[in-house]
Amino acid sequence: MPQKKSSRTTSSTTKRKTSTKRSSRTTRRTTKRPKVYIPAYKAIILCCVIITICMSLLLVTTLKEPDRKLSEAAIQRYKEEIVDSKKQVEEVKEPAKKAETAKKTEDTKKASSTKNSDASKKSDSSKKTESPKQEAKKKETPKEESPKKTEPPKRIETPQSKEEKKPAETKDAAPAPAPKTQSEQKSKFNFPPAKNGAQLIFVFDDGGQNLSHLKPFLNLPFPITVAVLPQIVHSKETAAQVRASGNELILHQPMQSVNASVNPGPGAIKPDMDENQIKSILFNNINEIGPVAGLNNHEGSGITADAEKMATVLQFASQEGIYFLDSRTNVETKVPYVARELGYSYYERNIFLDNEKTKENALKELKKGLDLANKNGSVIMIGHIWSADFLPAFLQEAYPELKAQGYTFSTVSKSKAKRN
Repeated sequence: MPQKKSSRTTSSTTKRKTSTKRSSRTTRRTTKRPKVYIPAYKAIILCCVIITICMSLLLVTTLKEPDRKLSEAAIQRYKEEIVDSKKQVEEVKEPAKKAETAKKTEDTKKASSTKNSDASKKSDSSKKTESPKQEAKKKETPKEESPKKTEPPKRIETPQSKEEKKPAETKDAAPAPAPKTQSEQKSKFNFPPAKNGAQLIFVFDDGGQNLSHLKPFLNLPFPITVAVLPQIVHSKETAAQVRASGNELILHQPMQSVNASVNPGPGAIKPDMDENQIKSILFNNINEIGPVAGLNNHEGSGITADAEKMATVLQFASQEGIYFLDSRTNVETKVPYVARELGYSYYERNIFLDNEKTKENALKELKKGLDLANKNGSVIMIGHIWSADFLPAFLQEAYPELKAQGYTFSTVSKSKAKRN
């Protein structure tokens, strides 16, 4: 019986021990701390925060340095302003000092001159016996010490001061204006350059009325054609002067206009004339002022529109070996038709320069003529001797630019404006 109790006790003790072990294991398991895991996105955020802190510190340190430089530049500029102000004060004082020294030198010169004159009056003989050394001493005049120039304090050159100096230096040492180029000199009238060997032909009508009006036209620096009216006061003398000048002379033949009340003047062709009368008129007029290179119509809007009358005129011109220039006073002119039918050549006017007696209008018409010359190779422009108050001067002024732009000048008979 006692042995059984001991076995029970041992088993109970073993059970207790195992239970205690199990409980201790469970307590250990429960008391053990779990491992901490940081998610990836949190690590990235942490890194970004650290980087931004570092960048901000770097930015703060770099911003402090320019402030320091800026303050140094401001101090330097302040020093330069002080130096400039001192320099200006000295410049103001210098003229006064110069004036004072000039006065002193004048006073000393006057004093020395008076002394020398007194000494010369006292004895001329003593001057001869004086030694060369004494003469040299007398000749010497007290020299005024030139005032020492106060040198301005040296200016420290900074990049800013150099930049400020540059405009002043360029202003003081501005180069002389360069001479105008040829293209700049040509731009007074803005004429277009010549094309197609552009040729300009100037004809001046109504010669024979005034000799003083004729002279400025004959003085033009290019060849011209002058049309002289017949049977008036200065017809013969005008024709002689034109020939003597070397320019081309033609007959300015009067013809009746469409308006019968307009008097074309003496020696005119009228609607009631027959073929023989027309030829007789033409012969007499040419005989008065000739020889001539050709003829053109004065007025004549009525006659040039008459094919029969113009056939007689063109036949006479062909027989005499002279040309006919149609002034085109009428858009209904029959000259092109008659010339084509009879096989004659002729010329025709393209531009009237002085229908309005102004320089502005003449310039406008001249530019139209230049366009035609560039298109067709030549242009015939008619002016009048009674425009002597402005037209010759205008053409004299325009000539250099026209020549520079490549235009050539000709008379009617030598031009390439002939029409067949």
